[in-house]
Amino acid sequence: MDGKGRALDNIFTERLWRTVKYEEVYLRSYGTPREARQSLARYFHFYNHERPHQALGYHTPATLYFGTRSAATAGDDSMKGEASALCVLPTASVS
Repeated sequence: MDGKGRALDNIFTERLWRTVKYEEVYLRSYGTPREARQSLARYFHFYNHERPHQALGYHTPATLYFGTRSAATAGDDSMKGEASALCVLPTASVS
C-alpha cells in the first residue's frame, strides 16, 4: 500500500473493512458513536495483536511489524520483515 491510489491498494483496504464489518460491526449494536469508537479500538487491537492471519503464516501483524515473536513461532522466518504494510494501527485516540 503505497498511498498513490494504485488499484492493488484498494484490495487490501476492501478486505480489511469486510473483515471488520463481519467480525465486529454486524455483530454489535452500538448505542452511541463513542461506544462504537471504543468497540472498534478494542477490535483493532485484537486484529493486530491477537488474531492470527493466514496470509502472514498465522502470525499476527503486530508480531511481524514490531519484530517480536512468541516461543511457538521462533523458528519460522518465512514472513520476517514482510508485514510492515499490513499492520493496521488506529491513529486516533478513543475518548
